[in-house]
Formats: sequence, structure tokens, C-alpha cells
Amino acid sequence: MSLLQRLTRAIDALSRWCGALAAAACLVMVLIGAFNAIARYLARDLGVDLSSNGWIEAQWYLFSVVFLAGASATLLEDRHVRVDVLYGRLEARARAWIDLAGGLLLLLPFCAFGAYGTFFYARRSLDQLEQSSDPGGLARWPIKLLLFASFTLLFLQGLSFVLRQVQILRSGIDAATLTPEEGSPS
Repeated sequence: MSLLQRLTRAIDALSRWCGALAAAACLVMVLIGAFNAIARYLARDLGVDLSSNGWIEAQWYLFSVVFLAGASATLLEDRHVRVDVLYGRLEARARAWIDLAGGLLLLLPFCAFGAYGTFFYARRSLDQLEQSSDPGGLARWPIKLLLFASFTLLFLQGLSFVLRQVQILRSGIDAATLTPEEGSPS
């Protein structure tokens, strides 16, 4: 197995782990949302406030985790939004060329710009140990670090995606037969 194949497999494994994290965060988010809704009605009937800004922010943070941590897994599993007017009718080699061009010209520069732009935003928040301005709210710096991390992870998965397209084009393998679990063609 070549170095590029090991690299793409490692990136893919990291993206799969992020996808599992996003799925778990989704479950917890739904449970907290249900608790918040029930607590709101119980508070009215019992006269005791069971919910707090912290619980509401936790639900919002978990939604962010679902979206941000799931982005790289979504790209890995080819579940991202794609305008498929002509793409689906093309041969595998033509699709690989389009994916390569899109990855190099759009995806990787966008992710690099996003990671660069959010790095200083997240670092400033971490340096200040930024907290919510709402009473009983949560720390804000972890979610801002996740914003930077998600662009970085998406960049890495985009790199794996681009490398896979290059290997598909070089080997002549049919891209439809290649799955992320198999890694890159040998």
C-alpha cells in the first residue's frame, strides 16, 4: 500500500469518526430538545423553572456539532448536494475530471480560506476563554474552535477526495467501483 493510500485511508477514518460523533450529537440534541420542551410546560404547571440558558445553548451547540463534524463525513460518503443535470450521465473518467477540477478549484481553496478566517476568530475566543453573555450560558470558545476544526477536517477530506480522483484517472479504474472503504485504487 502506497503512502498516498495510507494517507487517504487515515483521513477517511477520521471523517468516519466525525460522522459517528455527529450522529451521537444528533441523538443527544434531540433528547435535550425534548427535555427543554417538557421542562417549559412543567415549569408553568409546577412553578419551578427546570430549564436554563445552558440547556438551550447545549441544544444549539449540538446542532452545530452535527452540521460541522458531519461535513467531512458527508463528503466522504458522497452525500453532499450536487447539481446532477449532466454529471450522472457522464462516463466515470469524465466525472473524475470534474470532481478533480471542483476539488482543486473550489473545495480546497474554500476550506483553506475558511480555516484561515476562523483560526484567528477561534484563537481570540480561546485566549479570552469567551463565555456566553446569557446568564447560565455555556463557554463559547469550544464551539468556535469546532468551527476552525471543521474547515480543517473538510480540507483534509477534500484532499483525500482529490487524491482519489487523481488515482482513478491514473489507473483507469472505474470510479463507480471504488468506495471510500476500499481506499484508493491499487
